[in-house]
Amino acid sequence: MSDLDTKPTTGSDEPGTVAKAASWVSHVISDLGKNGIFIALVLVVVLFAFLTDGILLRPQNISNLIVQNGYILVLAVGMVMVIIAGHIDLSVGSVAAFVGACSGVFAVHWGLPWWLSIILSLGIGALVGVWQGFWIAYVGIPAFIVTLAGMLIFRGLALVVLGNSNIGSFPSEYRALGNGFLTDLFGEYELDPLTLGVAALAILALITQQVRTRIGRQKYSQEVEPLVWFVAKLVLITLAIGFFAYALAAYKGIPVTLIVLAVLVFVYGIVMNRTVFGRHIYAIGGNRHAAELSGIKTRKVDFYLFVNMGTLAALAGLIFTARLNLAGPKAGDGFELEAISAAFIGGAAVQGGIGTIGGAIIGGLIIGVLNNGMSILGIGIEWQQAVKGLVLLLAVAFDVYNKRRAGGR
Repeated sequence: MSDLDTKPTTGSDEPGTVAKAASWVSHVISDLGKNGIFIALVLVVVLFAFLTDGILLRPQNISNLIVQNGYILVLAVGMVMVIIAGHIDLSVGSVAAFVGACSGVFAVHWGLPWWLSIILSLGIGALVGVWQGFWIAYVGIPAFIVTLAGMLIFRGLALVVLGNSNIGSFPSEYRALGNGFLTDLFGEYELDPLTLGVAALAILALITQQVRTRIGRQKYSQEVEPLVWFVAKLVLITLAIGFFAYALAAYKGIPVTLIVLAVLVFVYGIVMNRTVFGRHIYAIGGNRHAAELSGIKTRKVDFYLFVNMGTLAALAGLIFTARLNLAGPKAGDGFELEAISAAFIGGAAVQGGIGTIGGAIIGGLIIGVLNNGMSILGIGIEWQQAVKGLVLLLAVAFDVYNKRRAGGR
């Protein structure tokens, strides 16, 4: 009787254990697939850290990565929204140059207060967005054509405003937008306490949010990831944030550009994921005709998308001008290509309807690490351009491959 009682129990436990293990592995593989772009960023960082003998991960270089690529990341936030809706914007580089030139006239030639110069410049960017949004949304001209024309128009206007010369230098408060730091606010320390404190709060908020989400899903009997994997991910993310914060704290503290980016990512993340406007953008990109039939005012959404893009292009122009302390005719060259590349590398779909703000930021960071790493290695600009083009091609090819596989073709 004893043997008979134990045999069924042993037999029933083994399939359950195997099934549980298979489910665990399947969940981990699926999760890694969903976070492939983040894994790609980690691999690129590790590769160049090895090739540059650790120079890439030095505190000063990590801080410079954020400051040097801040304007591209700002543009990527707006560009991914435009691409999700099924459009493209080729004018952002020229708009950034035009607004930077106007800010030079306001702050340097006219002697206006730095804060008023920034407000007026952002207003000009919004007006540029109104102009282009009108032709796209209400006249019906494709965004590619309108923004191609805008690229030429606003590049020409930038040269007119500058008079084919440079404008500088700018007030120190203005320059802080591009190369300022929050440092030594609590006294001089080897590691900036403000930076470490902000990082600690960010880690605490992240862990709290993740735990609450997991408990909420369990409460409603929804599937959750294995506990070991859940804890492992939190530990890895905590270590990454901690290392990043340590690097910033060991150099000059938190860059003002990073604060601007953090606010943008937070605000636009909410807009895209938790507002009706954000849902409408995804719906339009997924199927414009169906969105119109469902009552979405597609023209209004398109119009405000380009007003927003114009404003963010203006902000990028201000950050770039502040970093160089100069408004020049060559400003903004190639910005549109960098922003578009960041969005596509970050997972945005060519046909629209798919993409995230976080993905665009990670895509922009991958481009920034590629630029920085290859520059440290002494690789020429011609090869840098070729490598970035290849990375963009592979990213879009991967997107196309995934869609075909999902469609069973």
